[in-house]
Amino acid sequence: MQAPKAKKIAQLLETHGHQRIDNYYWMRERENPEVIEYLNAENDYLKSSLKSTEKFQEELFQEMKSRVKEDDESVPYLKSGYYWYVKYETGGEYPLYCRKKGDLEALEEVFLNVNSLAEGKAYYQVGGTAATPNLNTLAFAADAVGRRIYEIHFKDLETGDILPDYIPATTGNFVWAADNQTLFYSKQDPDTLRSFQIYSHKLGSPIAEDRLIYEEKDEEFSCVVHKTKSEKYILIHSESTISSEMRFLDSSNPSGEFTLLQARIPYLEYAADHYQDHFWIRTNHEAQNFKLVKAPIKSPGVEHWEDVIEHRDTVLLEDFDIFSHFLVVQERSKGLCKINIKPWDGSAGHSLEFEDETYTAWISTNPEFDTSILRFGYNSLVTPASTFDYHMVTKEKTLLKQQEIIGGYDSTQYTSARIWAKADDGVMVPISLVYRIDKFSPQGENPLLLYSYGSYGFSMDAYFSSSRLSLLDRGFVFAIAHIRGGEDLGRIWYEDGKMLKKRNTFTDYITCAEYLISQKYTSPSHLYGMGGSAGGLLMGAVMNMRPDLFNGLIAAVPFVDVVTTMLDESIPLTTGEFQEWGNPKNKDYYEYMLSYSPYDNVEAKDYPNLLITSGLHDSQVQYWEPTKWVAKLREMKTDSKLLFLHTNMDAGHGGASGRFNSLKEMALEYTFLLYLEGMIPG
Repeated sequence: MQAPKAKKIAQLLETHGHQRIDNYYWMRERENPEVIEYLNAENDYLKSSLKSTEKFQEELFQEMKSRVKEDDESVPYLKSGYYWYVKYETGGEYPLYCRKKGDLEALEEVFLNVNSLAEGKAYYQVGGTAATPNLNTLAFAADAVGRRIYEIHFKDLETGDILPDYIPATTGNFVWAADNQTLFYSKQDPDTLRSFQIYSHKLGSPIAEDRLIYEEKDEEFSCVVHKTKSEKYILIHSESTISSEMRFLDSSNPSGEFTLLQARIPYLEYAADHYQDHFWIRTNHEAQNFKLVKAPIKSPGVEHWEDVIEHRDTVLLEDFDIFSHFLVVQERSKGLCKINIKPWDGSAGHSLEFEDETYTAWISTNPEFDTSILRFGYNSLVTPASTFDYHMVTKEKTLLKQQEIIGGYDSTQYTSARIWAKADDGVMVPISLVYRIDKFSPQGENPLLLYSYGSYGFSMDAYFSSSRLSLLDRGFVFAIAHIRGGEDLGRIWYEDGKMLKKRNTFTDYITCAEYLISQKYTSPSHLYGMGGSAGGLLMGAVMNMRPDLFNGLIAAVPFVDVVTTMLDESIPLTTGEFQEWGNPKNKDYYEYMLSYSPYDNVEAKDYPNLLITSGLHDSQVQYWEPTKWVAKLREMKTDSKLLFLHTNMDAGHGGASGRFNSLKEMALEYTFLLYLEGMIPG
């Protein structure tokens, strides 16, 4: 079967006197039958080209699925007299939300069965769930398309009946007030999908009577609603990439007016929680790596902020949690997370210590105030996801659960490491990697998958994956490049990889690839890259800059048509992204974006083997970006290497719904890599 060819219809795009010709602009027409025909043709081409691997794909899917404990459940947490948890049953794609009253030996109540709700639907996802303070009514958000537009439904937890109340077209973000009747929720703009309105709904009243509480008119800001841990205050949090603004309301007075905590100021970010008569605020006010302050509830403005944990140049303050006798702080130093315990009584604090060379640790679910037990999570490249309870007085650590790998898993067969690559400007970039010891060759011929993201200040921590064992056990090395654009080494790491410094993200990744080759972990003929969304942009940029470094790349739901997208403010996310990428209406930003935009820089040259994935209903990266990119690559590239586009016609940015359906997409990605390595049995 020949690769599909898309028709070319020239579209002239002009900005700042500069003209671009886009032959595939027409692919934005979602309802155009020719667009759907092209997407189906690309899917058919991939299936036909890899037909010889179909049996292997299924075997690989079953292999990955077989490691997952089907009848599994989360560790229950105690709140309001109930233990709450989520579980899966054998054969079920979707979770069951459960609770037990009083103790773990009590009768189990399944208060939401998502398998039943999803029956007959190609896609279904439950977002948020929340019970009223009296625990009589449940609100839950459901998306049946994959575009992250949720309907809010209500269930009577005493009778089990679904109530007639129904709120369409929301973000899935909501909280209950203390009166057990009022639900605050957020809505998105129907075109841009920007979360911009907060409403209140009175249970039992018509939706038409819902009250608009707040509207965010600045298109660079979005807003959400949530509660303090104490549940005393409802907060409206409005934020852009570089600025925050919060309002608060006593939860027992849902018809009252919200009070401004601190007015927005450019480059001032903050987030607040409540304890006693103060708000406790994580902020970057005169603190690039953030600090912790407190402010009186009666006068919470910045002029009254008092430092609790001062700013440190080498430590990023990521999160905090408040208990009746302790303050718990999550920090990042030298790229690794630490959890610090600070008693309120002024006695000496201490830190949790972790043994792995590269790992992830985080403060977990801790809804109770009056406890000495901290729940935290931990995993590493060789340690499955683990949940611990830690006694903050006795320092006793109890493992409650570690992800069970069905069929057995021996961590001693694998090793992980953290190495550092030197960028052209002298910056040292960390790399985390893992491989199976008996499969590793020091001669540089190991196949290696280098994963990364590098945007929005999102730190790409080392994490365990049971599915990844299917690569490691076949001799792959897996590596994560902790490149600039993330926040892995503090706030400066992020700021040096955005806006007019975005190219640092791409050159850091190239530096990591070159270093792995120089250190004999792999070679260009066995090196593969992978990234999704903004990480897909990374893949597109580096393959234009250094296509010779890679045998293959996987770009998942990639953001690749940077200039055109950022010029179109009707597209979801665009206006809110100006402080991440820049606004191309400014000529300097236009020219800089144009210098790296993958779609605009496709050339007549050889490229690596490519697998590109997309979702027709993607709300984050519109399906037409990867589609246009593939069409242009087919037109321009001079090699005969593989180029595949796989579009999930039933899903959005997150791919397939369900617990195991997503493994089928992963099986395709892994098959692509193993096919290129000649590792698929005949």
